[in-house]
Amino acid sequence: MFQRREFEPDYALLSDPVSESTNRYGKQIELAKEGDPLHNKSLNINGDSAIGENPNRYKQHGFYFNADNCIACHACESACSEKNDNPAHLAFRSVGFVEGGSYPNVQRLNISMACNHCDNPVCLKGCPTRAYTKFSEYGAVLQDPDICFGCGYCTWVCPYNAPQLDPVKGQVTKCNMCVDRLEVGLKPACVSACLGKALDFGVIENIPEGREQSQTTIPGFPRTDITHPNIRFQQTRTTHREMHRLDQVPLKYHQEESPEKNRRCKAGEQFQPELDPKHGFTRSWNLKKLLGSHENGHVIFTLTSQMVIGSFLLLALGRWFSLPPFSLFEDVSVQVPTTLILLITMGVGLFKLNMHLGKPHRFYRGFYNLKLSPVSREIAGVTLFSIGLAGFTLFALAELLFGELFPSLIQELFIGLSLLGGGVGGYYMIKLYRIPARPYWDHWHTAAAFVGTALSLGALLLFLIALAMDQLSPELGRLLAMVMAFGISLEGIGLLFHSLDLEHATNEGAASIYQQQTTYGYSYWLRNGLISFSLLLLFTMTWFDLYSAPLLLLLAVMVAVASIIGRALFYVLVIPTTMPGAFFWKNPGFMEHAIESGLSETTTLGVEPSRHHPFRLDELIADARCALNQYLATNRSTKAR
Repeated sequence: MFQRREFEPDYALLSDPVSESTNRYGKQIELAKEGDPLHNKSLNINGDSAIGENPNRYKQHGFYFNADNCIACHACESACSEKNDNPAHLAFRSVGFVEGGSYPNVQRLNISMACNHCDNPVCLKGCPTRAYTKFSEYGAVLQDPDICFGCGYCTWVCPYNAPQLDPVKGQVTKCNMCVDRLEVGLKPACVSACLGKALDFGVIENIPEGREQSQTTIPGFPRTDITHPNIRFQQTRTTHREMHRLDQVPLKYHQEESPEKNRRCKAGEQFQPELDPKHGFTRSWNLKKLLGSHENGHVIFTLTSQMVIGSFLLLALGRWFSLPPFSLFEDVSVQVPTTLILLITMGVGLFKLNMHLGKPHRFYRGFYNLKLSPVSREIAGVTLFSIGLAGFTLFALAELLFGELFPSLIQELFIGLSLLGGGVGGYYMIKLYRIPARPYWDHWHTAAAFVGTALSLGALLLFLIALAMDQLSPELGRLLAMVMAFGISLEGIGLLFHSLDLEHATNEGAASIYQQQTTYGYSYWLRNGLISFSLLLLFTMTWFDLYSAPLLLLLAVMVAVASIIGRALFYVLVIPTTMPGAFFWKNPGFMEHAIESGLSETTTLGVEPSRHHPFRLDELIADARCALNQYLATNRSTKAR
């Protein structure tokens, strides 16, 4: 247990003699009653089986932040990092700020933020490895970095940027509410270190002594309806109607003007994020930045997996409905190389996705949270599809080499297995990107883009296979061209409505559209132009039945380039609902500059270039050996008994 000093100051001690029964969201504050199975359980902190004596141990606790008192001294950051032994590039608690007004009436509002240990922790539901647990003790949401394999999905879904992905260790860590201090009656380290008593801590909904407000929002704080965070604010000073971020994110926080003439903004009223065009309206290419994204593993995986699923779907439909244009693929000498190409392409995508993990040798942990995580369900679906595709290919190869040794029903079962897996994997591939904390993705255009890509690239792959085998008939060409045109049109319509819907939105999506039209403006319009020319070429080929090799290769290049640019834009443009940073710290613009200029090699700067660990076969073997030893030990003890 944490060693409490003999004479702790009063401000460091927990003190909640009374508390409410429910919070403002209707959630019970007492999380476990006497006699509950979760009651009187040890947290086993550092292997200690003792149980804390805090009378409020099973009540939801939370932070209280008084913005009137915060002077941005960063003592809370330092205390947190020192206690958790964090490197310079990680901070579980960080201080950012927003500013409003103009000289001489300038106002700065500082915000100190860590994990809010929410009532509805989306990090817990999203994590595929089940590294997160919400404990009845203090309502703490704790994360085990040893279970984490570094996919970073929790950092996507959290609206408050609380989980921190360490690019050096390849794992996520976060604020643990200092439960070891709570067990001995002490407030968290950050609260005890605060110089101006801006931070406080206790049972949620309790207003600390000497405070008068308990707000759920403050300018710069993201929406609360996603997770119901356990943090409350005080801000009695009147603010300006517009508060600007000082980091590179093109956002400001705007409060609607009061109908009362000349009334200034009232403290505690809701501010909405909206576009702040601080970078001007000049268009750029930024192709190096676009195509050198950290998310290239996801770009390759989503494109290849959707292409293969789309191709196999078309082959299966052609087989089941006996479509004459697809009779070519019923010939086993064509069927085998076709499915082998699909299998290899899917393997490349899965390999790139796995190597994108912080700990790629822990890939098997992606199946741990099938009950809640869309990531686990996507992985399971795509794996099921791959098994079905591999089985179908194996039996087709056996038929090619040895004749019909097995009934065709087995192949039909593998086709059904693949389509089931492809449907589940494709659905959850869309579902996992519909994240409220990332408004640019949380739009139906995500489904349109993914389904459109599956159809257009899937048909294109069959086009090229048939062309390479000199088996492309006008009927097959016409049908595949129609499927491609439908897929590209579906994606184009989704993109159009996406831009129209978000351009004037009151969320981070408007800032994403702004960057789409400026920072990546020329790349964006190149993609749009390629989509338009691809559709025109497809209509021309279909109208005149022109399916020559030069035209198909030109079509393939245009569609492939448009797909790659479009999917890369999908990842680089998203702006999450993060807390505002400072001029340097937690500023994505400065972090990019530090990495490009080499400043990130100075570790004390707090910017670490993204690094991924190689696939560690030795650790994978060690894991397998450990599991085998545990099994053998259990088996021996069972026999002994």
